[in-house]
Amino acid sequence: MSTCIICGASTDGRVCDLHEEDVVFEFEGTKPDQLTPNRYYRGTVDGFAEFGIFVDIGDHVTGLLHKSELDKRLESVDLDSGDTVYVKVKSVRDNGNIDLGWSIRQEKSRFRGALIDDPSADEERLPEEVTNDDDDSSGAVRQSASPSDSQSDTAESETAEAAPESHSEPDQTTESETETEPREPLSTTVSELADQVGELVRLEGELTSARQTSGPTVFKLRDETGTVECAAFEEAGVRAYPEIGEGDVVRLEGEVERRRGDLQVETEALVVLEEDQAEAVTERMATALRNRARPDEVEPIAADDVVEGLSAELRDAATAIRRAVIEGRPIVVRHGATADGYVSSAALERATLPLIRDQHQDPDAEYHYFERRPVEGSVYDMNDATRDVTMMLSAKDRHDEQVPLFVFVSVGGSAESVDGYDLLNVYGARRVLVDDQPVAPEVTEAVDVAVAPEKAGVTTTTVLATTVAAHVNEDVRDELLHLPAVSFWDNVPETYDELATDAGYDQSAVRALREAVALEAHYQSYQDKRELIIDLLFADESDVGLAEHISEQFQKRMNTATETAEAHLEEHETDAGTVLVLDTASYTHRFEFPPTELLLDELYRRNSQNVVAIVGIDEDEAYIRGDVSIDVAAIVDKARNSAPKAALDSRGARSGRVEFLAGERIQAQSALLSALGVELSG
Repeated sequence: MSTCIICGASTDGRVCDLHEEDVVFEFEGTKPDQLTPNRYYRGTVDGFAEFGIFVDIGDHVTGLLHKSELDKRLESVDLDSGDTVYVKVKSVRDNGNIDLGWSIRQEKSRFRGALIDDPSADEERLPEEVTNDDDDSSGAVRQSASPSDSQSDTAESETAEAAPESHSEPDQTTESETETEPREPLSTTVSELADQVGELVRLEGELTSARQTSGPTVFKLRDETGTVECAAFEEAGVRAYPEIGEGDVVRLEGEVERRRGDLQVETEALVVLEEDQAEAVTERMATALRNRARPDEVEPIAADDVVEGLSAELRDAATAIRRAVIEGRPIVVRHGATADGYVSSAALERATLPLIRDQHQDPDAEYHYFERRPVEGSVYDMNDATRDVTMMLSAKDRHDEQVPLFVFVSVGGSAESVDGYDLLNVYGARRVLVDDQPVAPEVTEAVDVAVAPEKAGVTTTTVLATTVAAHVNEDVRDELLHLPAVSFWDNVPETYDELATDAGYDQSAVRALREAVALEAHYQSYQDKRELIIDLLFADESDVGLAEHISEQFQKRMNTATETAEAHLEEHETDAGTVLVLDTASYTHRFEFPPTELLLDELYRRNSQNVVAIVGIDEDEAYIRGDVSIDVAAIVDKARNSAPKAALDSRGARSGRVEFLAGERIQAQSALLSALGVELSG
């Protein structure tokens, strides 16, 4: 029995259970499972990620301090690599990952005691105490040994010195004196490293990043089979191989280890390959990457002439996504903040996340390498592009991330999006577009892959995105079969209706999903709501309680809004038929559900047999709803002649949106209605 260093109570160790959280420990172990949960440890900041801070606690022992544990936003934390921090070990997972908590005591003096946790000696000791191990690398101050120990050591030393050399056999050597044959590196690939832990290996590939930590320089090497981090140590905080960096084709030799549960190569040699050798490696990688990324021909999820006509483009889009996963490149999906936008992007997410999990051993990789970012409206404008580029450059500078692949779903098909695409292109970001409407020729030239039909109104973005997803990962095909039906507000094609039914979703369940996603798409439209959307779209078919609950809210709010709107609709007759006009500035709630676009869509569905168009006029914008034959951009062009001072703008024409100056509202309304064939008196 010992006594607690805080209160003096009898205890099995150096601190009692009552005061264990009052003591900070210095860890001298080398394995995560040697840590004791719920203890506070001194650590050193090793690096930063989007999801938290990596903290070194001991030799090759690093934990993650998740951003949710911090008392302020991650970007506001005033820490640099190498800074000392005090953290709590919350848990050690089976795979060796360590979950850390933040201590409000960030000064050693604020703890009531300090101990050294030495698993090798199976003890906890005060910093000034010694062990009998002469090779002390802990840095602790050592006291003199006891007299008896000293005399014994001296006697043994003298006996050893007095022993005649002839007592030893001439051919005997100690283990340290034995010369060992140098190990020959094993030429291998990244995909085979999991079976070669402890082996000296040789890799050839391209360096995709190089970052300096408080200790080693960490290179990320990619070959034709995958990506691995390689640590090279010159001295603490000093750049190893400063002449070698991102983009170089190299040969690397080192020993395979595991760090934070991930594979890592401890670099012993690193050289840049000569021109011919580099070209051979580059070509080998490119060929293998194309072959790996290119999916096999996949049967469409249903017989659909539109889909079959776009088979080459659909496969190209899937190839781009699969290639990004293989390269360890983040994928950013920009999608419309609509039911179709959320459902179509969720299909891509469902297919891609398992591939990311297989490619990366980091448990947070699926959040780090795949992100959905909704876009309000149908245009990917400079505001959106500037935000994306800013985030991309920050991630590259802080975390050595590669430039992402951007996938645009149900947004970005009009010429007004070209400036945004061009900004991404300046930084070499590849761009894939999936849209259910025809895209402008200049858009096709501005993106790397464009998947879009030749005619509007023949499909939905979800149908196309689901087919891409089935090519990305055929293993999830059966999980996606009900999604196309969810994306049709009316007249669901029989083939997709049958698919949903076979998957366990009858028409009532499909309607509930559609309405629930549409309602949630409205709230916090800038958020991806990943977990909520997953719960809605991929719940067990027998458990649709969440969708039904939200769907009831959708119907209640939609019915109230449409009843109010219908009481204030103005009817105007034209040669083509009836045009309905709603003063949305006066007879809708701007910031409540349903949004104007969705309300007008519902009004048109309810009256489509009797009207040719519905026009909603707000303070500085209008929305035109009708069948696919209505060309909103052409209507705006014609209206400009009647209201030259209104600054009518058709940038949102693909979604039926028109902008104008608020001060010219009356003139803009008259001009738009006149362009639709409405004759206004006065």
